[in-house]
Amino acid sequence: MTNETITFDRVVRWVGAGLLVIAILLLLHYLSNVLLPFFIAWFFAYLLYPMVKFADNKLHLPRALSIILTLIVVIAIISGIVYLIIPPMIEQFEKLGNLATDYIHKSAHIDDIPTAISEWINENHADIESFFKSKDFTEGLKAVMPRLFNFLGQTYSVIVSVIASFIALLYMFFILLDYEYLTDNWIKIFPKKSRPFWEELMVDVERELNNYIRGQGLVALCMGVLFCIGFTIIDFPMAIGLGIMIGIMDLVPYLHTFALIPTVLLALLKSADTGQNFWIILIMALAVFLIVQLICDMIVTPKVMGKAMGLNPAILLLSLSVWGALLGFIGLIIALPLTTLLIAYYQRYVTKEEEIVKEDDDSAD
Repeated sequence: MTNETITFDRVVRWVGAGLLVIAILLLLHYLSNVLLPFFIAWFFAYLLYPMVKFADNKLHLPRALSIILTLIVVIAIISGIVYLIIPPMIEQFEKLGNLATDYIHKSAHIDDIPTAISEWINENHADIESFFKSKDFTEGLKAVMPRLFNFLGQTYSVIVSVIASFIALLYMFFILLDYEYLTDNWIKIFPKKSRPFWEELMVDVERELNNYIRGQGLVALCMGVLFCIGFTIIDFPMAIGLGIMIGIMDLVPYLHTFALIPTVLLALLKSADTGQNFWIILIMALAVFLIVQLICDMIVTPKVMGKAMGLNPAILLLSLSVWGALLGFIGLIIALPLTTLLIAYYQRYVTKEEEIVKEDDDSAD
């Protein structure tokens, strides 16, 4: 192997390429709000394409009708899952509200809460008026107003997100309409000289993405089943519905931790309804969380994701730890596919292991 001479021209090209990459990253960051709906739409189009293709081949429908039928089926499935989870949860919370109202009636001997509030205001009218005129209230208002404006800004962000969702839906429809053409011709945006690199890289990305989606789906299914079993054993309210919700939330790794909020409320409901000690019920529910999490982290995830992603369980756990420390919650989500992709890139372009294996096979033939 000959040593390549590092010339000034080559250094200039390297610096130029580095500056170009930095400029592209800065441009992507600047346009992130515009590009995010497009990338989300492309991801969902990638997930829905097999169903659209099935409708094309089996039902012989035009592509537009296949897309619409696929969306209807997906929305129906999501609506069915929501129907299994949300109405029972609303019913439980209404029951909790009724129990709280009964408790107030019995403990404070108040039959009509709105009337009692109105009488209290009338009796303490002078104190309330002096409070609103006090310096403490003025200073508190000054402290609260920035938070109020922040809340309004977040509300505006939610509205923008809803609009972006509709835009993403339109993007997804048009991407699915010409999916084959787009996937076959996207490579033309790069110069011919660099196309082989991008083609090989995208093959790796698609392979690892497929493995990750299948593996994470199986992990989420196992977690949902384990939570259903655990909550049923301790006779927890909404055992099946809560388990299904946690399994769905785990499609995004570790998002299911937010299910602790309804779990606490349901534990409070069971305590008020049955007279059992609240802390005992909550500790039992948290024990289910802890046991299922340990089973999934120590057994299910290393076995399933390790096999799907081609990673040793130790490397897999190290990957989660490192990316979680670097990027936080987002790092936990992208840890496995990104680690596998980096390993594939390293083997293909740095150590050249694939070329060595190919040469050995050719020499053996």
